Amino acid sequence: MKVYTTAPMEDPRDARIDFRRLEEIGYDGAFSFEAKLDPFLPLAVAAEHTSRLRLGTAIAIAFARNPMNLASLAHGLQTISGGRFALGLGSQVRPHIENRFGMTWSRPAARMREMVLAIKAIFDCWQNGSRLDFRGDIYRHTLMIPAFDPGPTPFGPPPVLLGGFMPKMIAVAGEVADGFIAHPFNSRQSLLEKTLPALDEGLARSARTRRDLEIICATLIVTADDEESLARSKSAARKQLAFYGSTPAYRSTLACHGWEVLHTELNRLSKEGRWDEMTDLIDDEILETIAVVGPRSSIADKLRTRLIGIADGVSLTHNRCPDEAHWADVVADLRQHNS
Repeated sequence: MKVYTTAPMEDPRDARIDFRRLEEIGYDGAFSFEAKLDPFLPLAVAAEHTSRLRLGTAIAIAFARNPMNLASLAHGLQTISGGRFALGLGSQVRPHIENRFGMTWSRPAARMREMVLAIKAIFDCWQNGSRLDFRGDIYRHTLMIPAFDPGPTPFGPPPVLLGGFMPKMIAVAGEVADGFIAHPFNSRQSLLEKTLPALDEGLARSARTRRDLEIICATLIVTADDEESLARSKSAARKQLAFYGSTPAYRSTLACHGWEVLHTELNRLSKEGRWDEMTDLIDDEILETIAVVGPRSSIADKLRTRLIGIADGVSLTHNRCPDEAHWADVVADLRQHNS
């Protein structure tokens, strides 16, 4: 099981230090996240200051861009990184696409499917010299002249990974993507009952198997070296899970465990701005079902138990809790087991 993490930052100049440190610790890969920064910028910096670390976006907001724009960015980063780049895409939600980015929202699963197919058609044109002739219901790419053709990258086109939560989007990943990144608001049970069947549905459409798809599970980790720090970490995790649980899109994870009533109550309290009361509703059972919780020495074994038979890789989600060593001990434990 490969070990990844996300390196959130507010200054792209930090990438030269942060990503290099993650490589030194032993992470197999590190992702950027689209929040205050364009996610591609820090990876261009990181590529120049690392040599082994896999680099990727987890995720870049697909519908804020178009297939040609994304293909060009991915091609450039694949070349700069020496073949270490993965293009991770996600849909975001309608209000952000329409009101923050001023872009079109429609049929998100169908749109994402076409976007990935269009990107791969563009890659094929540049890599293999095929005629660009992609004609979909949403995207159309039929023009490529030498002046705008970057030609092949010596490392081949990068893989396309999709993030998703709802069954239709997960199935799209299974059908057309090279990998899938599972959301941290999942339990082992929800991954088995909801995520894997949707992936299998998509894989069947394209006559593929799970061996053809990389599965990476972002997993919320709650740990610390002492009881006081662990209590703070648990409190932060409860707050995050309460927020996720209040959102209708994430209700299905709670439903897997018979906790639908909890979603209803969290949703009601969120509309009233009663955030502290929401956090109090996330008890130890819920916390330990969705997050991996315990002393640092136990985390690697618990992660293996959570994800065995499901994931090819884990992305350690730190819940924004400070950790000077980036959990080097947990990474070392996981990598030692892999070897």
